[in-house]
Amino acid sequence: MDDTSLSRLRTIFGDRLSVAPAVLAEHGQSESLVLGGQPDAVVFPRTTDEVAALAAWSAEHLVPLIGWGAGTSLEGHALAVAGGVVVDFREMAAVLEVRAEDRLVRVQPGITREALNRELRTTGLMFPVDPGANATLGGMAATRASGTTAVRYGTMRDNVRGMEVVLAGGRVIRTGSGAPKTAAGYDLTALIVGSEGTLGLITELTLRLHGQPEAVMTAVAAFPTVGAAVDCVIATMQMGLTPARIEFLDADTVAACNAYSGLTLHPAPQLLVEFHGHPEGLAEDVRRFRDLAAELGAEGLDWAEKQEDRTRLWAARHAAYRAILASRPGAKAVVTDVCVPISALAQAVEETRADIAASGIPGPILGHVGDGNFHAILMVDPAKPEEAATAKGLARRMAERSLRLGGTITGEHGVGFGKLGLMAAEHGAGWQVMGAVKAALDPLNLMNPGKVVPDQG
Repeated sequence: MDDTSLSRLRTIFGDRLSVAPAVLAEHGQSESLVLGGQPDAVVFPRTTDEVAALAAWSAEHLVPLIGWGAGTSLEGHALAVAGGVVVDFREMAAVLEVRAEDRLVRVQPGITREALNRELRTTGLMFPVDPGANATLGGMAATRASGTTAVRYGTMRDNVRGMEVVLAGGRVIRTGSGAPKTAAGYDLTALIVGSEGTLGLITELTLRLHGQPEAVMTAVAAFPTVGAAVDCVIATMQMGLTPARIEFLDADTVAACNAYSGLTLHPAPQLLVEFHGHPEGLAEDVRRFRDLAAELGAEGLDWAEKQEDRTRLWAARHAAYRAILASRPGAKAVVTDVCVPISALAQAVEETRADIAASGIPGPILGHVGDGNFHAILMVDPAKPEEAATAKGLARRMAERSLRLGGTITGEHGVGFGKLGLMAAEHGAGWQVMGAVKAALDPLNLMNPGKVVPDQG
């Protein structure tokens, strides 16, 4: 990017354009071992018009644009692998409209899920998608995020009703509507959700809201084996119980969470289960789950009914990634993310555990197993490249195992460029079709190049 193009860009953003080394470094790092280059500049837009002007500038000067939310993605989605300008949406973080009667809210992309729910607290409504990290809603939509509550409330795919998007070259489109359903043409909302900024930059979202539950109960159940815990998950879903969350932690993860968050959980495989609903129906769900867990060998079932106890448990669960890293000081992580049909969950977890045990790499397992999604956090010494190679081999075998069992290479973390080499195996000729869609909407390959689709040349 030469001085002339940079000067033109400064006329749009003024002091909201930065080329300071510290700012570039902040926007050139990842929370995982997926590493890439730094941007040439970072801008902080405040309006859709500014983003559209930026996209027009990008097409004129052939400079890539990369969207940035909270920087919590794990597969290199927001790294400037071909240089360019990172578009940090922190200045576009407003709630634009709450339509309580329709259970909808319009927001700008830079608002985080926690900030949105604070704004909604007095309405009786909530936005339920909870990936753990306090991510931005724009980033969550771009990566089709999910998390602990997806088993009941769905993923971002299910909860984004519409968007405003700036396409390559500066054209602005609106997708979707406030209607509960539509049969009017191609579903452009679904196309943009999960596209990871490769088709355009999201500048506004219309999101589906849900009622805050009347009653909530959270349980922690310890099991003698991983197999027993996973069997309990499968039986719970097959019985038609609808927990809001059902999370699995293996014994290594439990030990890390105990040490990091001050918990006193029994050092055994655990399920964290939460039910939402009316008090009467909730009591029946709790009874049925208690009986099922006991039949499958649960060694203890502790219920947390007080808000502060529930908050403490889920805060520890959300901190599990940091807790696991802290258990091996100085380690970096290869974070895996596979999802399989619920009927194949036990086999997938057991085969993964055996593979990790044989590798010599520490790899605690946890996940949102109610919808077949689990992770292994493979910890490596960054000074030992052989460990990184071993971990990446494990991650590839996990993905291949998931495909063999009818699953997917990523349940929620997305593709970025970290999983680019696995896309052909999952999608076959369909991956080339994705590339054709990208080429049609972004013929100059300026929107987050090097991610999701085949090399555009």
